[in-house]
Amino acid sequence: MNETKPVTAAPAPVPAKTPAVRPAGPQRTGRLRVAELLQRQGVLAVLLTVVIAASFIYPTFASLDNARGVTIQASFLAVVALGMTMVIITGGIDLSVGSVFALGGVIAAWASQYGFLAALLLPLVVCGGIGLLNGLLIARGNMAPFIVTLATLLGARGLLLALTDEGATTYLVPKDSAFGELGQGSVWGFGYPIVIALVLFGAGGLVLQRTSFGQTLFAVGGSSDAATLMGLPVARTKILVYTLSGLLAGLAGALNAARLSSGVTIVGVGMELDAISAVVIGGTLLVGGAGSISGTLWGVLLLAVIQNLINQIGSLNSSYQSVVSGGFLVVVVVAQRYLARSRRST
Repeated sequence: MNETKPVTAAPAPVPAKTPAVRPAGPQRTGRLRVAELLQRQGVLAVLLTVVIAASFIYPTFASLDNARGVTIQASFLAVVALGMTMVIITGGIDLSVGSVFALGGVIAAWASQYGFLAALLLPLVVCGGIGLLNGLLIARGNMAPFIVTLATLLGARGLLLALTDEGATTYLVPKDSAFGELGQGSVWGFGYPIVIALVLFGAGGLVLQRTSFGQTLFAVGGSSDAATLMGLPVARTKILVYTLSGLLAGLAGALNAARLSSGVTIVGVGMELDAISAVVIGGTLLVGGAGSISGTLWGVLLLAVIQNLINQIGSLNSSYQSVVSGGFLVVVVVAQRYLARSRRST
């Protein structure tokens, strides 16, 4: 007797998941380019808008003399912010630059009695040594940049007070010295510090965009562990950028001493915060891995223009600069988070 086997129906095929449809290539590319452009050069658009509006409201703002005053005041912060840019791109921070700036000025004024080279080189050696110490402790000692540079901030300020008898002694730059001319001389009406700052920014831009060292900075800031696996010299790079930050802060302090013809002990207080603000406003991410030298320059000029406008108004004191700068900083950080999210979604 033949048995009939029941026929089992074949299971229905499971439909494959349809991949999410993203916008067309040109649309994605366009959005990505706009986000990158806003992150890098948005501050330039704000700067131009503020300058144009201020020129119409305050006729004296657009004068050549006022432009010279704004740029000469911004040049010292610009030199400090240049070093800060490279530090932040690697994912670090340098809180010591304000104290190092003041220390460099005092050392330069004291050394000016021994000639031009002593006044220029001695602050670079001392301040570069402080930056080197920061880099060694951070890169080789695996210590947090915030703690290390906070300690050297206090140490540099303490050394400054020790050299000046708790601020009671002010060293003067000899009259008609070549070192004083470095801070007070000019080219076509623009002071030497402005020219030096522009040359340094041009060199910094080339290093960051056209050299392997510059690309290593971005790689270290993007992911230090990944950069190590790629065989990049992570520790050496961090040591170099902190040393460079100390050197530039010391150079800015020396130029300021030459400009003022004295080593003023009270300068540089809070300068590290101004430098960080200028760098972040210029589009450099605080977490590292992205940034530009040109953006930092526009950020420095924007802060200088804001200060000048406050002076133009007359009824406001300088405290309002901190309020406005803080407001700009909050807006920029929020915008950076939004732009970064937009770039990830495209």
